[in-house]
Amino acid sequence: MNFGATILDADGLRLTSDEIAFFRDVLPFGFILFARNIDNPDQVRALCADMRNAVGYECPITIDQEGGRVQRLRAPQWREWLPPLDFVAAAGDQAERAMYLRGRVIAHELRAIGVDSNCAPMVDVACDDSHPFLRNRCYGTDAGTVATLGRAHAQGMLDGGVLPVVKHIPGHGRATQDSHFDLPTVAAPRADLDAQDFAPFKALNDLPMGMTAHLVYDAIDTAPATLSPKVMDVIRSDIGFDGLIMTDDISMKALSGSLTDLTRGALDAGCDVILHCNGTLAERMEVAAAAGEMDAEAQRRADAALAARHTPDDIDISAADAELESLLK
Repeated sequence: MNFGATILDADGLRLTSDEIAFFRDVLPFGFILFARNIDNPDQVRALCADMRNAVGYECPITIDQEGGRVQRLRAPQWREWLPPLDFVAAAGDQAERAMYLRGRVIAHELRAIGVDSNCAPMVDVACDDSHPFLRNRCYGTDAGTVATLGRAHAQGMLDGGVLPVVKHIPGHGRATQDSHFDLPTVAAPRADLDAQDFAPFKALNDLPMGMTAHLVYDAIDTAPATLSPKVMDVIRSDIGFDGLIMTDDISMKALSGSLTDLTRGALDAGCDVILHCNGTLAERMEVAAAAGEMDAEAQRRADAALAARHTPDDIDISAADAELESLLK
């Protein structure tokens, strides 16, 4: 099956007839859920079934369930999590095990409602100048620690049957602006980027999926990473990441231009699939028309990512919760 080169969202709690017809026509590789798509577990399961029935295959459905400020599933029906940086600090020298359990428990909650991917781990390295929108979502301030904790978190999700999406490749930690609203520029020399920002992604270059960063690296190119063939070559050749690369949401204000031009620009730069969120149905149609089907390399990577999705291993969730509680004390 040839997938459309898109990951798309829906307007509400169930698909409309127009959305079903559209998704059946363009066959997006997958979907992403937001808070507006979530009411209760039964409803989310039904929505995920709607999505998979529309495209006719077990497509991946992803979500932002980092924990802390960025989590779509909330109490009282789901667990609340500390922001990652605070969680790691609370766990101290047990942080690696705690991050594994965090990933495994999150995976358990996601699979129970039909979601089988998560836009995490986020292995951007925090620094003094990191913008507040990002900083406490990070796992640490040195590349080695961030890579270790990112690996643990990703493995917890994989063991739970959930595909991790490592982000924001090749590194967003030095950004001093929020890319939802502005285009950050990073002026650090290439050697510093290699040693700090890019290093965790190199350590995790075997993960099945990654998400780009919307920012400019002056040392590499004047174009945003998502639209830069030069940055994409760094990701593929120097970092060695051969997983499926999805853009961050192309409707974010860091990027300028028409949706058609942004879609084509990202694919021409070397991204495999376009993530488009929070738009109208007409805008989704525009993106899907510009994206078309995946090319052969993107299709190969998509098939490999799906092959990494497996039945969750057995886990005693009560025991995992109890162990987590003890680690955080």
